[in-house]
Amino acid sequence: MTLLVLGVALWSAAHLFKRLAPGMRAGMGEAGKGVVAVLVVAGVVMMVLGYRAAEVRDIWYPPFWAVHANNTLMLIAVGLFGAAHSKSRLRAKLRHPMLTGMLSWAIAHLLVNGDLASLILFGGLGLWAVAEMLVINARDKIYTPWQGGSPGGDIRLAVITLVVFGAVAGLHAWIGPWPFPGGA
Repeated sequence: MTLLVLGVALWSAAHLFKRLAPGMRAGMGEAGKGVVAVLVVAGVVMMVLGYRAAEVRDIWYPPFWAVHANNTLMLIAVGLFGAAHSKSRLRAKLRHPMLTGMLSWAIAHLLVNGDLASLILFGGLGLWAVAEMLVINARDKIYTPWQGGSPGGDIRLAVITLVVFGAVAGLHAWIGPWPFPGGA
């Protein structure tokens, strides 16, 4: 569990570094990107190893409908991640599409995982996403929305979202628990 907690903390600190200590980060120049990337990867490795090694300690038992809510929230999360780099009209309406997608991902996983390790992993990353949004909003009080988007961009986003969601669900079924109701 310690490795998991340290991994979530390292991920969060590495991502928040440039926002909380911009002078220090700027002083590192281009090398700072590499340092942050190494810390993020180290955090991910620690989270994976810590989560896989954690003893299962159930805190709650997810209700039967949670799988459906999980899959809906995951589809939304994938769409939000995609919207951040799309030419869709959705991109023009959201200030933090990737962080909102991360929060949706975290909530989705908390709905279907009622153990302590899941609470630490998904809850911790969800809290990081909220903290990141608050820090960005406090620093950049004036927000200028992206200008653009088209129906074609919306269609491309929808198609790519469905394809990526299918790929993620297939990968999840292959290496982890079956992500759909009814079992495999």
